Amino acid sequence: MSCGACHARLKVMTTATPAAGTADGAGTGGRGRAATAALERFAVLWHRLPFTTIVVLAILVAGFVSGALWHAAEHQGAFTYYAYGLPSMEHGRWWTLATGPFFALRPLFYLPMAGSFALLAGFAEWQLGTRRAIAVTVGGQVVSTVAALQFLELCRHSGWEWADRIAGTLDVGFSGGALVAVAVASATLRHPWRLRLRVLLCMYAGVAIVFVGTLADLVHFFALVVGLPLGHRLAGPVRATDGRRLSLREWRFLGCAGLVLLTVAELVMWLLPGDGPFGSDDGVSLSGVEILVLCVIVVPLLNGLRRGSRFSWRCAVTLGVLAVSQALVVGGLVTVARLFRAGYDGHGLALFFVDNLLWTVELVLLMTARQAFRVPSRRRRRKLFRPGPDRAFARLLLGRNGGSTLSWMTTWPQNAYFVASDGASYLAYQNHAGAAIALGDPVAPDGSGARTLREFATMCENSGLVPCVFSATAETVAVTRDLGWQHVQVAEDTLVDLEHLQFRGKAWQDVRTALNRAKKDGIEFRLVRLAEQPQSIRDQVCELSRQWVGEKAMPEMGFTLGGVDEAMDPATRVGLAVDAEGVVHGVTSWLPVHTGSGTVGGWTLDVMRRRGNGFRPVMEFLIASACLSFREEGARFVSLSGAPLVRSCERTAGRAVDRLLDRLSSLMEPYYGFRSLHAFKAKFQPRHEPLYLAFRDVADLPRIGIALGRAYLPDAGLKDFAKLALRRQRTVGGGVVVDRSAAGTPR
Repeated sequence: MSCGACHARLKVMTTATPAAGTADGAGTGGRGRAATAALERFAVLWHRLPFTTIVVLAILVAGFVSGALWHAAEHQGAFTYYAYGLPSMEHGRWWTLATGPFFALRPLFYLPMAGSFALLAGFAEWQLGTRRAIAVTVGGQVVSTVAALQFLELCRHSGWEWADRIAGTLDVGFSGGALVAVAVASATLRHPWRLRLRVLLCMYAGVAIVFVGTLADLVHFFALVVGLPLGHRLAGPVRATDGRRLSLREWRFLGCAGLVLLTVAELVMWLLPGDGPFGSDDGVSLSGVEILVLCVIVVPLLNGLRRGSRFSWRCAVTLGVLAVSQALVVGGLVTVARLFRAGYDGHGLALFFVDNLLWTVELVLLMTARQAFRVPSRRRRRKLFRPGPDRAFARLLLGRNGGSTLSWMTTWPQNAYFVASDGASYLAYQNHAGAAIALGDPVAPDGSGARTLREFATMCENSGLVPCVFSATAETVAVTRDLGWQHVQVAEDTLVDLEHLQFRGKAWQDVRTALNRAKKDGIEFRLVRLAEQPQSIRDQVCELSRQWVGEKAMPEMGFTLGGVDEAMDPATRVGLAVDAEGVVHGVTSWLPVHTGSGTVGGWTLDVMRRRGNGFRPVMEFLIASACLSFREEGARFVSLSGAPLVRSCERTAGRAVDRLLDRLSSLMEPYYGFRSLHAFKAKFQPRHEPLYLAFRDVADLPRIGIALGRAYLPDAGLKDFAKLALRRQRTVGGGVVVDRSAAGTPR
């Protein structure tokens, strides 16, 4: 059946459904919609992940048929006939390699087993494709299980108590194949997610095999032994090919991961005491109070190591030195006791030395990565780092090199400056919540912008900051892509070319009407510098701005959105709509766009304010009049600026970041009207150029989001956000309609 027929049939069924107001409609219609939604989700899973879906269903069916969903499988008489292990192999039950993966030991294990398989194998199938995922998962399950059983066969009867005990046990589950699959699929991930996933897998398998040591843990260990080294070969053509060296951030991640592993190991020995491959943890594990003290020490150390703190690195090295020294002292005493044939209690020594061996590895790692932990404290950074140039120097470089339509905003007082090594280029940025948000493209001579970005990224890593570039053009995005960064569109610049601008045709009807009506009503356009205007004019402009801000549920935004203070700059031009009695009906401010060699080739619209009961089409009149005036002065274009979180075309389907930005845009629309403003600018038939947020990887986005919130709303507090939530709740619950007309939503 075609898609069109399906939609038609669904429409007919919906029409035939009883009305929602009836009892039948409320019950039957609700159940029908829920059933339809469930079927649609299952269809998506079946289409994209057929192998994973079939296996999960088979696990549930096998558990239901055998009764293992409510009675522990290990207590059933048939357990020995479908569970794998050395006893099964010795009795010729080779088919257990195929039947065991579809069961769980206990009913409570079904949810984590089926869920973990769906997560790991589903990810592998999504990345590798169904055929390759089947081969890797099934083959990995068989190979890892056989390898574990062969290892036990070789080690039992050798006097190793653990091997003798585990060799007589049976197990079930598909976890070995799932781990091989995700280990292979990790080869398809981009830098640095591949390293992060592999480190997490190794941490899990290492802690489990050393400190727990069941047959399942041994299978998991061999699954990673097989899957990780062969990942690049088995992943096929979809494997990632970026062979980058470890960055400072990744060395810091490895240092944090090692400390987490050691802490988790102590927690496992305390929570799950038992006999692992290296003996019992009795007398080796820490007490509850010691575990609490360790966590209190480690948690702040982890945060410091993540940021590259020199102090945290020294503390972690001290802990490692103490652990290694303890091991050396005990090892020396044991050696002396053996030389003199003295008696000593060797209980727990093997596990003690393994635990301290892990500390030794962590110490070696920290010493190897010492270059990554040189970020001084905040107080020391203020003394060591010289302040950047002042605004006058930034304006000098901007006039000499030229910049983008947003570059004049880099000269606003809230910004700090990073000057490249050549001394002729800079990036303006703001530091919030540990993130350095660079504003727009680098202000640099032709060809040197890439170097400025690379040096800025290096400075951020050396300072423990998260770097990103906000409102970057496609040219800057191309440079950051070479650095391995990602990007997402966050705004759209609207440009009007002035050379052949004529307000003719049906598309310009609103603009012509505004110009003609202004002439009829005696509204005069003035293009001035606000700082030079009489006090009465400036007072009216300030009053218009206060009225506009007072109508908003949130404070006035900053960062890329200026206000009256920025409009008072002598370099900024201001358009005024003034009637015959001297009343100001509307205000626009225009920022210069330098194109190099001291020339201004265009202007960027910033402030838009209108009188509530004044000349209604004042914004169309002001913008159109400014365009004509700038064209007479020789300007080539004007930018109507970019509305945040708005774009003309549809976002990339399936990207979680894009869906999040669309959702955020919808939430902010009733309060700031970004979409309405974007629709209003369409009256001037502009061309669109996307503006992007460039960032290292998705893990940085939460911190970048907090930093952008503080940059745009530096004066907003918890009270403001509470008012925002209450107002939205009243608007949605009370059915209030928000006025979003274009003329009513100036910035």
